[in-house]
Amino acid sequence: MDIKTLILALALGNLSLCAALFFFEYERSKRFGLSTWALAKQCQAAAWLLLYLRGSIPEVLSVPVANGLLFAGVALDAAALWGAVGRPVWRRFLLPALLVAQAAFVGAWLFDAPAPVRVAAGALIVAGFFLAGALALARRWRHNSLLQRFLAASMLALGLALALRGLLAAGLAPGAGPDGGFAAGLGAGLGETLLQWLGFGVLYMMMLVNAFGYLLLSRQRLQDQLDLLEVQDALTEVPNRRGFYQALAPWMALARRPGMPTALIILNLDHFKRVNDNYGHPVGDAVLKSMVEVCKKQLRDSDLMGRLGGAEFAVQLPRTSLADALMVAERIRNAVAAVPVKTERAVINLTASLGVTTIRAEDSTVSLFKRADEALQQAKRDGRNRVAEARAASPLEA
Repeated sequence: MDIKTLILALALGNLSLCAALFFFEYERSKRFGLSTWALAKQCQAAAWLLLYLRGSIPEVLSVPVANGLLFAGVALDAAALWGAVGRPVWRRFLLPALLVAQAAFVGAWLFDAPAPVRVAAGALIVAGFFLAGALALARRWRHNSLLQRFLAASMLALGLALALRGLLAAGLAPGAGPDGGFAAGLGAGLGETLLQWLGFGVLYMMMLVNAFGYLLLSRQRLQDQLDLLEVQDALTEVPNRRGFYQALAPWMALARRPGMPTALIILNLDHFKRVNDNYGHPVGDAVLKSMVEVCKKQLRDSDLMGRLGGAEFAVQLPRTSLADALMVAERIRNAVAAVPVKTERAVINLTASLGVTTIRAEDSTVSLFKRADEALQQAKRDGRNRVAEARAASPLEA
């Protein structure tokens, strides 16, 4: 395989990625990060096609335009990666940097700067943007997944190798690149054969690492979102029934040991069905979200609130006696009653009934929630808008 064939492989590789993304996004709403990355692949594919046609098209297309598209493609790759890690603000710095790089390269071509200078400058520009993408993945290194760490390290190594390749070409091959340009000089035979293959090998690895890396990161992020939806209520952003049960499990085990108990509160909004019937489900959703925020303000950082379903919620109070839990429940009840929910259609006054108990050594999840629910039903029978404690099993619980 010669150098020109490798250029064609780079062009076709980026074109195939563009085609795959087109069909992937055809019936889906586009995310900005994925669209940015798709545009990056289009720029790079166009750049390599122009370089492949070098000698058959005007030099202005095969040198400044082709290299400019290549720089833009790598810069957009970095922008997509910054967006993928939740820091899209860094895209603002990439556009000015790209404009400066484009102007510098075009100026060097117009004023016929020595080929080694243009080779080194082009290599450093591409490597710089590639390293910017690696920096995005390296943020919060200790908290990153193994995949993200591997991609960051790989991109860092490839970026440094490309920069070194450009500097070596400038130093060891003073006559390289007679027509100028980093990518164009490579296509025409920049200096020594070993450096040519080193440069294209790095560029090809860059394409593969960036392509598979970004797609795998997107899949990982999607899987994380799906995993979160399994344990989190999408409306109120507190644990759902499964998530709450999972968080409660360790405290169920600790209840068998001596020490402060863990308390459980079950809360139900009074007559919530009337809100949905009279004002509609969007208003009902707003009421639930507002109620959760009110309740959270009455809890400690170590406490946990979860949604069991409908307008029924549970609150876990670690290392809290029954007497203290009753005080917390009363605070919650007062807070809910004292803060009406303002919506576009009405101002809605709420009340809540609460049942309180503590985890006992012999408890299972079923017996614990059954006892707390019995206390909740007692609060409703007593007139609602009140707190009821579960029946005591022994003096130890109180």
